[in-house]
Amino acid sequence: MTIVEPDHKTGGPSLPQERRIVTEIPGPRSRELLARKTAAVPQGIGISLPVFTDVAGGGVLVDVDGNSFIDLGTGIAVTGVGNAAPAVVDAVQEQVGRFTHTCFMVTGYDLYVDVAEALNRLTPGDHDKRTALFNTGAEAVENAVKIARSYTGKQAVVAFDHAYHGRTNLTMALTAKSMPYKSGFGPFAPEIYRAPLSYPYRDGLDGPTAAKKAISVIEKQIGAANLAAIIIEPIQGEGGFIVPAPGYLKALSEWASANDVVFIADEVQTGFARTGAMFACEHEGVVPDLITTAKGIAGGMPLAAVTGRAEIMDAPHVGGLGGTYGGNPVACAAALAAIATYESDGLVERARGIEAVMLPILREIQQADPRVGDVRGRGAMIAIELVDPVTGEPDAALTSKVASFGHQHGVILLTCGTYGNIIRFLPPLAIGDDLLREGLDIVRQALEAS
Repeated sequence: MTIVEPDHKTGGPSLPQERRIVTEIPGPRSRELLARKTAAVPQGIGISLPVFTDVAGGGVLVDVDGNSFIDLGTGIAVTGVGNAAPAVVDAVQEQVGRFTHTCFMVTGYDLYVDVAEALNRLTPGDHDKRTALFNTGAEAVENAVKIARSYTGKQAVVAFDHAYHGRTNLTMALTAKSMPYKSGFGPFAPEIYRAPLSYPYRDGLDGPTAAKKAISVIEKQIGAANLAAIIIEPIQGEGGFIVPAPGYLKALSEWASANDVVFIADEVQTGFARTGAMFACEHEGVVPDLITTAKGIAGGMPLAAVTGRAEIMDAPHVGGLGGTYGGNPVACAAALAAIATYESDGLVERARGIEAVMLPILREIQQADPRVGDVRGRGAMIAIELVDPVTGEPDAALTSKVASFGHQHGVILLTCGTYGNIIRFLPPLAIGDDLLREGLDIVRQALEAS
């Protein structure tokens, strides 16, 4: 399966779907831009793969030196419909010609309402819902917590081991990993607590047993009477693509419902067909009270949302929610086009097809290399955990070598995990099977060379 997209930058018929390295990495033009970046941008903003993009689409990204990379990162799960997806480009261009901004809190516009209605329809559950729009995943998480506190009149919030929820003050408190996200940036927001996650590869527990352990911590250390919300990623992202054991999410959700605690599913990374369901909660039959979305929502334009039960969403007073750019009309136009593409092009099914290609190859690699401790994930959200084969301890150094090898050989690979030992695969749903296989062959070569 080979999918190509119109090259909106050059006006050409398509962007060649191929891996092509024509210079050293980084090439001369990228090195010039890196020097300018060093002089103009703070060092705290790093670049994992030190090249600069010229054009991207389908399953490839082409840098300013003409090198074409297989894109197995999609800007961290953002361009699921493909970069410069035709419907998104057309919708953005049309909306820019109408107006770029009014602030929805000053004068409304139909696109905001259209997106809210779409999310109310698409997210799990058939209850009455409301949606508020924001700019980033961290904003959505912050506002979900605000809404839960307003509704319950309680303050405490529980997040989980290995969690990642953002880089703002509150979301740093919710995030588990210190470096690079939290170190030196405190003090953090109070009334944030942490419970153990289900991590089958590491803890060996089934879902109900792991949930019982987490609930015991919550009840003993916080108490349901003080707890406004539980927030959890149905499949963890930055924490290591950890898939909780079956039954874990359901048990937490049922406990929250029985104890007047708002259950928030952070689907910023897992949402919009990424896992082979429109939302990852669906795999476990979980209907969250609130769900946060961003990343894949708008084909690369900045947009985020909180969607949830009407009675909870309506709890904050008028004016208590909002933001100058929240639900920007251009981003809303992009979101409507992206959502239509997910539905009309069968991208939920395509994510399952990507899983069917990737998992057998990665498990074959695992069988041949004991340093691949675990292969896990769903849909187009797959990962390998690299370890010392004798001790089982995380091997961050090997992970870094594999990613670097991929970069030098034309494959964009992202690392993650609390211990830095996870290679995560987030291909665009528009990628062809041939590119997927070629990219995974480079991973195989990287392991053989390391």
